[in-house]
Amino acid sequence: MHYIRSGIAILALALGSATQAADPVKLSLFSWPGYGFWFIAKEKGLTEGLELDISIIEDPYQSFALMTAGELHATSSTAEYGPIAADKDVGIKLVTYTNPSYGTDKIVLAPGITSAEQLKGETVAVLEGGLTQIFMAEWLTDNGVGIDEVTFTNLIMDDAVGAMVGGTAAAAEFWEPFGSQVLEAMPGATVAADSTEEKYITTAMLGDALYMSTAFMAERPEDAAKLTRAYFNAVDFWKANTAEANQIIADGLQFTVADVEQVLGSTGEILKGGIFVFDRDQAAIFMGLKAGELPLGIVSDGMQNHWDVTTDWWLKFGFIDKAMPMAAGVDTTPLAAALK
Repeated sequence: MHYIRSGIAILALALGSATQAADPVKLSLFSWPGYGFWFIAKEKGLTEGLELDISIIEDPYQSFALMTAGELHATSSTAEYGPIAADKDVGIKLVTYTNPSYGTDKIVLAPGITSAEQLKGETVAVLEGGLTQIFMAEWLTDNGVGIDEVTFTNLIMDDAVGAMVGGTAAAAEFWEPFGSQVLEAMPGATVAADSTEEKYITTAMLGDALYMSTAFMAERPEDAAKLTRAYFNAVDFWKANTAEANQIIADGLQFTVADVEQVLGSTGEILKGGIFVFDRDQAAIFMGLKAGELPLGIVSDGMQNHWDVTTDWWLKFGFIDKAMPMAAGVDTTPLAAALK
């Protein structure tokens, strides 16, 4: 009888291990080096035993829909979706901001276009419902053109490049390496604004975030914490082993290392013309979890301001019906756990 009980206990442990091993964290990203830290976390074993099932999905709204349907647990995407998720109550929370754009985002004008005024009645390419649309809208209104005086067309980056080069869009917002591809392919195209400008970098208006489904956080809180730690463990590895890490990201995305370095640089430091990758402490300062100062004049506890700005724009564009408090769309519990 003792042996039977022991056998049952061993079988139960084995089944439990098999169940855990068969229950990976499903996360997505779109093809961009700023999201490639997940490949580092997976390849270098920085996940505390979590298995990562990484999908590349080019349309972020497809990822959000899959999260709502319970088919994805998390996604890395741009940082403006929180107010929409809160208003629509789709079961998704922003858990941490991850990096501000410091020049990788550009508004590019087609040859012959030299001012915002010339864009009246023209088509401009953006990701509708994304920060690219807000950036374009800010620049247009700052230069005297209303958002109702242009036609926004919703295109992912590859298609936006084609629209510019093919002449169907008079302007577009790009992040690298796509902006440089357009400038190289279109002699005479110009950059009207970029995210190094003080208005954009000090507020960290353009940047990225990690989102999780509320069901995942409620049902697997320890895994949510491990997933957040895994991301920042990968950032730490990248800072200390930049060449190796950039190669891992390039392989994961099927980019060249040069394309990765155009966004992340080759030193593990802030890259002007690329992005500023937050470590966990910098993310905590921006998210209001700890006191401190951030480089580049970026405001501390800046997530609240970011929330307010994006909420205002989504009301103007009609993507949300009402302004929601930040607590309705942001949950820093996994980040707080990652700091311990």
